[in-house]
Amino acid sequence: MRHGKKINQLGRKTGHRRALMANLATALITHKKINTTLAKAKALKRYIEPLITKSKDNSTHSRRVVFSYLQNKEAVKELFGPVAAAIGERPGGYTRVIRTGFRVSDASEMALIELVDFNKVYDNSKGESKGRRRRRTRRGGGSQTTGAGTAAASSSEEE
Repeated sequence: MRHGKKINQLGRKTGHRRALMANLATALITHKKINTTLAKAKALKRYIEPLITKSKDNSTHSRRVVFSYLQNKEAVKELFGPVAAAIGERPGGYTRVIRTGFRVSDASEMALIELVDFNKVYDNSKGESKGRRRRRTRRGGGSQTTGAGTAAASSSEEE
């Protein structure tokens, strides 16, 4: 039984799983988004969020701790440079997992995992989408009701 086991083993032994997570994290940091299976994306989210939090504090100790996980100098440099600058104000939730469907070959559920601040499609800045975001209410609208009742009401109004 797996009571209380919070880490998804992903069908791998410990060394293989650590190497997999390090490679996925390096790819995510360098490319800003990657396409992988849903289970790996969820495991990667739990793996990389603390590393991104550590990158906010640009000290030698933080860099060495992150390097011990990633084992890639270029990824550490990228993480402590542009990535840390983009997420400086954010209190958490640095990654987003979007389900993209099923793989053709083995029907595995696929997902896109991306760094939140590097996707301009989901940007929530208030200046750009000011005109688009209008609240719509259904109270007292009149023309928003549909169904058989409206057809009878409109025919009685015409007479």
